Amino acid sequence: MAGMTKSQIAEHLAEKSGLTKKASAQFLEELAALAYKQAKNSFTMPGLGKLVLVNRKARMGRNPATGEAIKIPAKRVVKFRVAKAAKDAILGAKK
Repeated sequence: MAGMTKSQIAEHLAEKSGLTKKASAQFLEELAALAYKQAKNSFTMPGLGKLVLVNRKARMGRNPATGEAIKIPAKRVVKFRVAKAAKDAILGAKK
């Protein structure tokens, strides 16, 4: 099951907002660029979620092929935390 492509999203936004398809595609590109730039400070999309930078600690892991223990180094990763409003809209509110 495939999701919507960038052009499909731009077309849908163009229909709903009255913008041209080209303008809505440009809006999507600018929004993505802003999110990338601001992610280190956390970037929030109201009603959708938040991009945050997280520091992972070093840990011990296991090579699945050999079973050998390996050390996984500490690293920084980007996570997306889904907003409660988005969860409720998609999954339905908890009773």
